[in-house]
Amino acid sequence: MAENSKDNIKSQMRKGMLEYCILLCLSRREAYTGELLQQMKDADLLVVEGTLYPLLSRMKTNGWLEYRWQESTEGPPRKYYKITEQGELTLQDLEKEWNAISKSINSILSA
Repeated sequence: MAENSKDNIKSQMRKGMLEYCILLCLSRREAYTGELLQQMKDADLLVVEGTLYPLLSRMKTNGWLEYRWQESTEGPPRKYYKITEQGELTLQDLEKEWNAISKSINSILSA
């Protein structure tokens, strides 16, 4: 498989998981974008701001997130995101799907 194709597949797999990962992070506590980026980096999910901002906007439009502004001692005010009730329901659905996919892949791996 060509290197470019492999990179594209890996990129698509990561993009497909980002919404799930964001909802997981925000189900634990609200966070601003910089904190979300750091959590993704700590989990070895390399995400750039240019990817995260449109995704957060779309997730808010879907009703999965809401935000509030908070003054910061380190610069401009920060937008803190938190998961909504609809986001919690979506997270539950995504967790079920993740478990099903994971079970299927593990089944193939152990065959």
